[in-house]
This record gives sequence, structure tokens and C-alpha cells, in this order.
Amino acid sequence: MFDAVLFDLDGTFADTAPDLAAALNRLRADLDLPPVPLGRLRPYTSQGVRGMLKAGLSMRPGDSLYTEFYDRFLRYYSQDICVATTVFPGIDQLLERLESRGSPWGIITNKAQRFTLPLLDQLGYAKRAACVVSGDSARRAKPAAPPMQLACTLITRAPGRCLYVGDDLRDIQAGRSVGMATVAVRYGYLGDGDPIESWGADHLVDHAQDIAAVAGLR
Repeated sequence: MFDAVLFDLDGTFADTAPDLAAALNRLRADLDLPPVPLGRLRPYTSQGVRGMLKAGLSMRPGDSLYTEFYDRFLRYYSQDICVATTVFPGIDQLLERLESRGSPWGIITNKAQRFTLPLLDQLGYAKRAACVVSGDSARRAKPAAPPMQLACTLITRAPGRCLYVGDDLRDIQAGRSVGMATVAVRYGYLGDGDPIESWGADHLVDHAQDIAAVAGLR
């Protein structure tokens, strides 16, 4: 049984892909381009703006218009940050069970705080989380160790007593860097890199409700 469960945000805790895709397709509309189907964009969502611009506009850092479109994407996203975003099925029930046991839970994400906090607030979870560590909360973002260490400090739990849940290789690398047990979720975005089975996670789950058994909730 673990003392706490910590979650990545995009693709693990909440399905943010619809609103991120909408922001990307607003950029495409600015260029008189047709929208890209959500299914094509979903795998890139955990890679943030860089992944979305790569998948939707073939833009990469260093391109002449990259900074302009990066900033415009974030402006569009901030305007409609929680229109179609929902938590994944089973997450709310899992949190209720953790809270009834007295186990803290929290968020560790690479999403900037100016997006993380409003999103969690609109979803109704901001005040329930024992910690919210964003991409700019620590001196380095995941897969580096500082965000994980900061979360443990905020919830006063040792890393070895925490379970970290994510949908990206960087999540597993970050958890392992501080000695957390890790869970990789097959229902997440997963990216376009190596298959989830090769990430080295301690556990693989198909659905959010499966996390309960890993966390020691019976």
C-alpha cells in the first residue's frame, strides 16, 4: 500500500486533447486550412505545444513563424481551456477512495501553472489536490527529478512511498529518478515514440479504475 498517488495531468488524469486540438485547428483556420481530426492529434497531446504544432502544422522550433504560432496557440487554448475536457472514466471514483482512506493525491505536470490551476479549478479538483506541481514550479521539468521532489516535500511523503501515474515515457523516467513506483496507462496519449511496454514502468493498466488495485485499495 502506498502513502500517496500522484498523477500526470494531460492524458492521465484528464482528457485535454479535445480543447488542445480545438486551439490547433483555430490556428489552421487562420491559414485557411481544414481542421485535423482529433484522432490524428491525440497521440501528440502529451508533448505539449511543440507536439501539437509539429502534428498539425509541421512546425518545429527554429522555423520562422514558430514563436508567433506558439504564442497564438497558447492564447487560443487559454480562452477555451475547459470546454470539452473531462477527467478520464474511473478517476473520480479512484480519488474518492483515496480520500476516504486518508491518502493524499496530487498532480505533477509539465503544463505551465497559468493553465494547470485554472483547468483543475474548472474541473472541480483544484482544492482537493494535496499538491499541484506544474512545469514551471521547479527549476526543471519532467523527466528531471525536481518536480517529483517538490511534490514529495509538499505532501510530506517519501518518494518510495508514492505511486506516480503517467502516459508518457518522461513520466516513467521522472518517477524512477526519485525512487517512486510507476504506473503507465494504456488509455493515455502515449506519444509517437517507443511502445509503452518498453518504458520500464512497474505496472501497466488499461483503465483508470485498475490503478486502485496497484495503489493497495481493496
